[in-house]
Amino acid sequence: FAEKAHAGQFRKYTGDPYIIHPASVVDLVKTVPHNEAMIAAAWLHDTVEDTSLTIERIVSKFGLVVAVMVENLTDVSRPEHGNRKKRKAIDLEHIANAFPAAKTIKLADLIDNTRSIVRHDPAFARVYLEEKAALLEVLQEGDQNLYRLAQQTLREAQELLKGRGE
Repeated sequence: FAEKAHAGQFRKYTGDPYIIHPASVVDLVKTVPHNEAMIAAAWLHDTVEDTSLTIERIVSKFGLVVAVMVENLTDVSRPEHGNRKKRKAIDLEHIANAFPAAKTIKLADLIDNTRSIVRHDPAFARVYLEEKAALLEVLQEGDQNLYRLAQQTLREAQELLKGRGE
C-alpha cells in the first residue's frame, strides 16, 4: 500500500525509489518492541504528508490506531504559517503530544533521514541537525534503545561535519 502511494517518488539525494526510506524506518522499528500497528504506521508515516492519501483513507484501510499514529507523525505546519523556523516549531509541538509508539517511529525516521542528509547534503545538514536536536528532546517517551541510537547518530553526524570543516 505504501509502495503504491509513493509510486513515482524518489529520494532527494540518491534518486532511489522513495519507498526505501519507509522500509528503513520499518527495519529500525523492528529492532525494538513493536506491534503490527506500529509497523503499518512506519510504512505509512509520510503518506499523508507527501501523497494524496488522507487520514480518513488510512482509517478506512488500516483502522483508527494506525491512522492516529500516522496523524501524530504528519507535519501540520503549512507555508502560510511562516518561515521554516516557525513551521518547525509548530511541528515540534505537534509531535511532542504524540503517543509513545509514534515517537518510537519518529526516532527511526530521524535516524534514517539524518544518515542520508549528512552524507548527501552537508550544507543543509547544519540546520537540519539543529532542528533534530530540538526534536530529540520531545521524543524521550519513545523506545529508549532507538532514543540512544538517535542521540548517537546526531553526535556522529555533528562530528563528521566538524571533521570536514563544515
